[in-house]
Parts: sequence; C-alpha cells; structure tokens
Amino acid sequence: MLPTRTPELERLRAIQRHVDAYTVGILDALPITASWDCLELGAGAGSIAHWMAERCPRGRVVAVDIDVRHLDANGAANLVIEQADVTRTDYAPGMYDLVHARYLFCHLAQREDVLLRAARWLKPGGYLFIEEPYQLPSETSPFPRVRRVMDAYERYHATRGTDLKWARGLPAALARAGLGEVMHAGNLGCMGGGSRDRWSPLIANAGPALVAEGLLSEADLEGFFELVADPCFIDIPQVTIAAWGRAKLA
Repeated sequence: MLPTRTPELERLRAIQRHVDAYTVGILDALPITASWDCLELGAGAGSIAHWMAERCPRGRVVAVDIDVRHLDANGAANLVIEQADVTRTDYAPGMYDLVHARYLFCHLAQREDVLLRAARWLKPGGYLFIEEPYQLPSETSPFPRVRRVMDAYERYHATRGTDLKWARGLPAALARAGLGEVMHAGNLGCMGGGSRDRWSPLIANAGPALVAEGLLSEADLEGFFELVADPCFIDIPQVTIAAWGRAKLA
C-alpha cells in the first residue's frame, strides 16, 4: 500500500524538524546583533525567518517566497512577508546584514545570477549563507531498491531544471561572488532510521510522477516504503552542504 501524498505544509514542517537545528547552529556562530536586517529567500513555512525576527528585534526581517500560503508573521512586528519570484526580484545594494536560503538555489535555472545579486544585497561585513542538497551517487547505495528510487528521483528533477549536484561548487561560487571568509560544512541526511527519516514525504510526493513517467516501477515504489518501515534500515542518500561568506568591510 502506497502512502498518501504529503500535504505541502507537512513537507515543509518535516524539513524544519530535521534541519532547523543544523541551520540555527551555524547562524548562532555568526556575530549577529539585535539590529541586523535579514532576508530569507524561499522562506517555506517560516521557521528560520521567525528565528531571525526573534534574534534581531531591532532589525527588519523580510521573508520571501513565490508561495506565501504557509507564511505568517504571527505578531512579529519586525517580520515582513513578501510574495515574489527571487529570479525576478532585486533589492538595492547594501540592504541586508544577512541573506539566507535553504534548498532553493538547486531549483533555479538562473542560480548563479541570483547568487551574484544576493551578494550585492549585503551591507559591508554582511553574510550570505546558503544550504543546498548534494545527492550522493545513487549507485553507491548498498540497497538496490534505493539505487533505483534515487536514480529516478534525480532524473525526474533534472528534467525540471533542478541540479542536485550543484552544491559541491557552492563555496567556490561564493568566493567568485566577491565574498571573503568563505566557510562550509555538511549535514548527513537520513533515510530510514524510524523517526529520523526525512525521505518518505519526499518520495510520497514525487513517487506517482516517477511511475507515471516510466522512471520507476510501482513495485519498486511500494518496496521502497516497505524498506523504510524496516527498523533496521538506514541509508545516507544526501548531504546538505552549507556555505557562507562575508562581504568586504567598507
């Protein structure tokens, strides 16, 4: 029996549950002050934007997404929600102390251009912090069914302009954008492992299309969820690569 498609809000909340602690750990290490102005690109369900608003009560936080149905300022007076396509939106140079995006750039056809523009939006000394998935080669999984599912998943997204390998070049892209003090770190994704699993919602959403487009058999899709339900099953299909750099001081 295949699981039902995960509602978008639950998918976004699943990302927050599994990744927010990692994101906030890096943000906490930056020299953030209460007056910083922040921009959250592709804000999703808004958890990081709300964290910024609480951390920077004397600053201004702008949360941008093409779909803002799941964003709510919830009484945060310094949080502004803006519906916009980041590939067609520009801001004045030197507006923000921090620009952050998570799982956004890999989906953008104009990702390099948006990154260069985002670097220009920083105030002197400001930070651009980007987190993106790097999918490990599907053939390296020790589980044949996972190999087939992840190969289909990557091919499906590639036809829609998503590059699940782009993240490897992210630190260099920040350096080319003129940022200094470029740092990077990695967060291993977990498939299976009971409550640690983050992949069931993703495959539940993409699975019907994978089968419909002939990229995966229904038997393999059903078998994948049987495998994930096995308490002894754990795999590492992806690494989230985080990279951040700092604009030059005036």
